[in-house]
Amino acid sequence: MQRNLGRKFKTLLLICLATGFAGVIYQLVSEQLVNASSVLFGLPLGLVFGVMELFVFSKAEKRFRRWSFTKLIVFKTLAYTAVIFGVNLLVTATIGMLQGRQLYELMAVLHSFEPWVLLIYTLVVYSLIVFMLQINRLLGEGVLWKFISGKYHKPREEERIFMFLDMKSSTSIAEQLGHVKFYDLLNELFHEISYPVLHTKAEIYQYIGDEVVLTWEMDDGMANANCLRAFFMFRERLIQNGERYLGHYGVKPEFKAGVHFGKVTSAQIGELKREIVYNGDVLNTASRIQSACNTYQRDCLVSGSLMKKLSKHVEFEWERIGAVTLRGKEKEVELFSVNVNH
Repeated sequence: MQRNLGRKFKTLLLICLATGFAGVIYQLVSEQLVNASSVLFGLPLGLVFGVMELFVFSKAEKRFRRWSFTKLIVFKTLAYTAVIFGVNLLVTATIGMLQGRQLYELMAVLHSFEPWVLLIYTLVVYSLIVFMLQINRLLGEGVLWKFISGKYHKPREEERIFMFLDMKSSTSIAEQLGHVKFYDLLNELFHEISYPVLHTKAEIYQYIGDEVVLTWEMDDGMANANCLRAFFMFRERLIQNGERYLGHYGVKPEFKAGVHFGKVTSAQIGELKREIVYNGDVLNTASRIQSACNTYQRDCLVSGSLMKKLSKHVEFEWERIGAVTLRGKEKEVELFSVNVNH
């Protein structure tokens, strides 16, 4: 909860800075004197915009998920512009009346050129901000900034933690539901995982059918054992909503996970379609560890090397599986099962 609130306030600050900057640009274009009022013009509008985006419209997120990208941008832009332009007119009218101005004088303002120029400018600014926010959601939290900053423009080596999450009995569930309804279920489940992802500083690297791959930078994944907490937070949400899934889809979905860390080469690739990719044996090993969950009938398996780094966290209980030869691997890998310590 605290992590999510902090993320929202950070986004709110960025929105306010963007609209404050837009206020300066408006003053420059309209050949007015640029001063403190230029920023003050944009900041309150950004505050209203940010509160609506992060704290009001977020309540209707489930409904918005069914809307197309274009429909959502148009709706939000028009809604923000209408509310803020209306508030602006109301404030202007109130101040004018307090200054003793007559109603016809205030109405004359609406017949002038400037309010409508301001309306169009506000519409453009808000559509750009909404577009950027939606693109950030489409790419994944923080990925847009990595593209803009050029973090992976040149390949680099780094240590990362990877978790491969796979749905149990997915083939039989898909046959039972049919492909269309099965993907409706997957959509809900992948939305469900957004909460633990945001709260544990994870990044969604890939969706592969009914499997999702999460990754962390080492510091983020090790802090508070985030790379383990993500799985158990997700599992808890599935348990809490189990009856709803059972009523709608006839199943209570469960997931299994394999977690490992190691060196990867990280790079931005592609021309017509760009993406950030990670290459290294750690991904293959983490995937094989997840597959071993079926063999050992466990929900979450962790490599021994990662377990040693996380064993100090007393909220987890560990069970040694032993040194095993994973499919496609020559060297044995020590595995541990992990669960929440009740």
